[in-house]
Amino acid sequence: MAAQSTNPARVRIQTEDFDLSAEVAALHAADARVGAVVAFVGLVREWTPTLAPSGAALPPEGALASLGRPGAGEVTPTLAPSGAALPPEGALASLGRPGTGEVTPTLAPAQALDCLELEHYPGMTERAIEGMIEQARQRFEIFGARVLHRVGRLGLGEQIVLVAVTAAHRGQAFQACEFLMDYLKTQAPFWKKEHGAAGSRWVDARASDDAALAKWGIAASNAS
Repeated sequence: MAAQSTNPARVRIQTEDFDLSAEVAALHAADARVGAVVAFVGLVREWTPTLAPSGAALPPEGALASLGRPGAGEVTPTLAPSGAALPPEGALASLGRPGTGEVTPTLAPAQALDCLELEHYPGMTERAIEGMIEQARQRFEIFGARVLHRVGRLGLGEQIVLVAVTAAHRGQAFQACEFLMDYLKTQAPFWKKEHGAAGSRWVDARASDDAALAKWGIAASNAS
């Protein structure tokens, strides 16, 4: 049975930065039951293209793999006809905004992005995250949880998200924090757009994020 909390869950969506120490201190303040606090902070990082493993088969000379929507299992890469024009060296296909049906491949240099832009649905996003925290309380013996997520344009190295959890023991706190992050990355109503010198692209959830959620017995397609 999950422990009863005297410190209600807190969810905040904001443009301004947050102070990790202050948020953690406020979460466990005046609660003598707390024996462990686990916090995760996500940062904006450089985007690095994934390289094929050594020895992996390469497409024939003069052919170019075309990309579908990232993370969509139904997309099958195809090859352009031999002799078709190739993009400049160091470029790859990027996609339009996910979910709009208006996906137009463009070329973006394989280089560090300038900033990350995040959008959300006010009200709906907060309610979705509150529901995630309630699920965490049902699964784990935790006392309190706090989720802060920033929106707007964020530069490299800036803080994006904070997930903090308190419990009597570290094991339950670690598991609950990981559960919330796995849920948050795939199910919270946020939209991410990468901006770079060569243009912008909307970023969809990765297959690895769906797999992380699945280990908790939750399918990304029907979680809410």
